[in-house]
Amino acid sequence: MSLAAADEPVLVLEKEAQPGGKMRQVDGVDAGPTVLTLAWVFEELFARAGTRLSDHVRLTRQEVLGRHFWRDGTVLDLFADPDKSAQAIREMSGDLGASEFRAFSDRARRLFDAFLGPMMLTPRPSLPRLVSTVLAQPRLMRDMGLGRSLEGLLRNSFTDPRLRQLFGRYATYVGGDPSKTPALYALIWHAEEQGVWAVDGGLSALAAAMSRQIEACGGEIRYDATVAEIETDGHAASGVRLHDDSRIKASRVIFNGDPRALAVGALGNSVRSSVGRLAEKPRSLSARVWAFSAKVEGPPICHHNVFFRSDPGPEFADIASGRATFDPTLYVCAEDRGGALPPPARERFEIIINAPPVSSQPPDTEDFAQCLTRTFETLRAFDVSFDRAPPASALTTQAEFETLFPASLGSLYGQSPHGFTSALSRPTARSRIPGLYLCGGGVHPGPGVPMAALSGTHAAEAIMQDQTSTSRSHPMAMRGGTSTGSARTGNVPSRSSPS
Repeated sequence: MSLAAADEPVLVLEKEAQPGGKMRQVDGVDAGPTVLTLAWVFEELFARAGTRLSDHVRLTRQEVLGRHFWRDGTVLDLFADPDKSAQAIREMSGDLGASEFRAFSDRARRLFDAFLGPMMLTPRPSLPRLVSTVLAQPRLMRDMGLGRSLEGLLRNSFTDPRLRQLFGRYATYVGGDPSKTPALYALIWHAEEQGVWAVDGGLSALAAAMSRQIEACGGEIRYDATVAEIETDGHAASGVRLHDDSRIKASRVIFNGDPRALAVGALGNSVRSSVGRLAEKPRSLSARVWAFSAKVEGPPICHHNVFFRSDPGPEFADIASGRATFDPTLYVCAEDRGGALPPPARERFEIIINAPPVSSQPPDTEDFAQCLTRTFETLRAFDVSFDRAPPASALTTQAEFETLFPASLGSLYGQSPHGFTSALSRPTARSRIPGLYLCGGGVHPGPGVPMAALSGTHAAEAIMQDQTSTSRSHPMAMRGGTSTGSARTGNVPSRSSPS
């Protein structure tokens, strides 16, 4: 979008029949990401294209950020209003719980504000710059919990184990285990506390709006166009070869699939060196994802709901061993709730169950019937039931994610976030091959809808800076996770602080 808006020749090559990649639907139900935070990222993206986000999709800010259920009957809502969240926690965990929550929220805000610029908004983060940031604000050393996991930080932050379990779940937003994910990721809570939006039609509608805007700016999108190889001239990227053996010459190629695909040669041997030894790095979590329509009965639910198992530890131990947990924590998105209209009688639902990537050993061989049983028996324990069971086509497994997003091993978040320096080890916009650029959730600044969009901005900025006098008659091809597209640019502004 940024490049097309700058009047550069852009060609997007998309493997599927519709845009979006992981922003996908199954039988009209969203089966990809569901949480939209940091809406300003998309407001600025559309503004760059000379239009307004609100002219293309309808967003509704959620008063209730999420509803959380435990087996003991406890139900806790977290709100966009921090005072309401504190009061809800006070009713659940007393004055001490409310005080601990406010202290944790303040910590998350300080971390987010400190690392937004030098980490998320910078195209290439560096350890020296991050060290300078910390030295300039000594309290950050304590806030970061250096050397501690998110679970360890939460153990010292909350007396109530239910609150430790709730905020530990934010590790899964980047595909991690809270006992192994750095404490720094506590900042995710502040990103969510700033606002969560529901998109009419689901996040796939946002992807569709972006594709229309690319075309409105003069870009071209070809669907059902699978790229077999990214070609080079021996030194730099020179274009792409499609599965039908047709070729497209390009002065710049942007790849937005999982960067591991480059490392293992899935896009040709000539670009295997573009991301270093990425194939050897451990992978993040995968998931089993249900997407179906049904009538629901049970306790009141909102747009985002989490049904917690009693003890989170065994679930992550099972995932690490490649096993399915019989009694998992379930995330349920009621896609038709939270918008301007009341939900229909038969609603659309997406259920996400954390799972190991397909590389885990021993292999997880749970079949459809077993997954159906454990998912819906778990919900029935919370008195949640549906009028009919979803068909097999409603379930996407890790192996199917590997097919949809080749060489990802089914991992939905790229490489593992475990380890203190994990956030610094992701590939950045410039690959090691001139003319080949990277973006997407597997690239800095990491997974999540706004982060993936920021990575696209970083790629556009890198192209702008690297631009030479190469003839504009050759479009740049951008090869995606299910797509391949293209671009060259004018100036793309970068945000320095949130609105």
